[in-house]
Amino acid sequence: MDSFVSSFLHHFNFVTFLIFLLFYSYQFVYMLVALKSKRKKRNVANNHHPNKYAVIIAARNEELVIGELIKSIRKQSYSQEYVDIFVIADNCTDQTAEVAKQAGAIVRERFNKNQIGKGYALDFMFKIIGNEYSSKEYDGYFIFDADNLLDENYIAEMNRTFNQGYRVVTSYRNSKNFDQNWITAGYAIWFLHEAEYLNLPRMILNTSCAISGTGFLVHSDLIKKNGGWNYHLLTEDIEFSISQILKGEKIGYCQDAVFYDEQPITFRQSWRQRLRWAKGFYQVLSKYGKDLMRCIFTRNQNSFSSFDMSMTIMPAMILTNLSIVVNGLFYLAVLFDVLEDVGVSGTTLVIMRSIGMYYCVMFLMALITTITEWRRIHCAGWKKIAYSFTFPFFMMTYIPIAIVALFKEVEWKQIQHTVVKSIDEVQ
Repeated sequence: MDSFVSSFLHHFNFVTFLIFLLFYSYQFVYMLVALKSKRKKRNVANNHHPNKYAVIIAARNEELVIGELIKSIRKQSYSQEYVDIFVIADNCTDQTAEVAKQAGAIVRERFNKNQIGKGYALDFMFKIIGNEYSSKEYDGYFIFDADNLLDENYIAEMNRTFNQGYRVVTSYRNSKNFDQNWITAGYAIWFLHEAEYLNLPRMILNTSCAISGTGFLVHSDLIKKNGGWNYHLLTEDIEFSISQILKGEKIGYCQDAVFYDEQPITFRQSWRQRLRWAKGFYQVLSKYGKDLMRCIFTRNQNSFSSFDMSMTIMPAMILTNLSIVVNGLFYLAVLFDVLEDVGVSGTTLVIMRSIGMYYCVMFLMALITTITEWRRIHCAGWKKIAYSFTFPFFMMTYIPIAIVALFKEVEWKQIQHTVVKSIDEVQ
């Protein structure tokens, strides 16, 4: 009986791992494409034609950090005559509005306790711009969170990609508190990987990228066509990306447009944020899953992008939950002698081997990302290496989060930002 249970779990975990590899094997190709790209000198088109942009910042009780973001926008190499800054002080109880006004932004306050979330705040500001600033005729809208900071060439580089014909453009997401602890580093490594090993190869292979939370540019025509911002799920970023891909849009990526954001510091904050993300992925799957499947098999120009987005929101969570349930039930059955003549040690060894395989894959991903992005990670060298070892543990904490998100009602809650740095201090 002991050997049967151990053998079953061994084969189950191995097959699950193979299914993971099958679904995500194309991302290994992505990594090879990205690594090859990094060895080449890129030919950058000289698309310097200036466009008129509105920068939109949704902020809730962000008086500590919003001033530094606006300063970094005002220090851009891109001509300031083509940039206006709009801030939504959304349900604020502090001095966010006053700080933003003093820094030179156009500020509107919003108080609505029923419609809570970034999507509603953005829609509120888009309608104000449409009604009060229609004469400005903006070509596009930048979307940032209040804790962000921009490299001085950020807008100029994004403008270059925008002029290549992309109507949605995302950028290189770095972190201003990478070195704070294993949690902030875990986020940072993932976002660096997402930028350079997902979005960069997508761009090279002429498929669609995806936006990630903040730091992106949207053409004004898309906002007009939608009648504002119509994305209100808990993960409005992936909802927007999938919606645009299903409509035939191709999202671009600008590798040289670098911005920094603040990552949650405590595990409690991180749990709350990632619980919202996990719940949001389930919401997106429920709303767009059928359309994605339909698009994959219609063989249109965005079929592969639809497959790519499907892999983002589906198999990982489903297979992980299934694996945890099966392994957990067997382990509990063995632990409490429900299954007779089965040793705990053998079952534990099989489960630990499975965890070990997952750890090795995540560590390799972190190590490659850290080495190739070494110069862009601003902290001590030993921390960069140390946090490559802790990254797999950070990713493993998604497992209980994904399970809890299946059953728990989740609402948007603010993550307080307290890391007050200028762009010069971060770099």
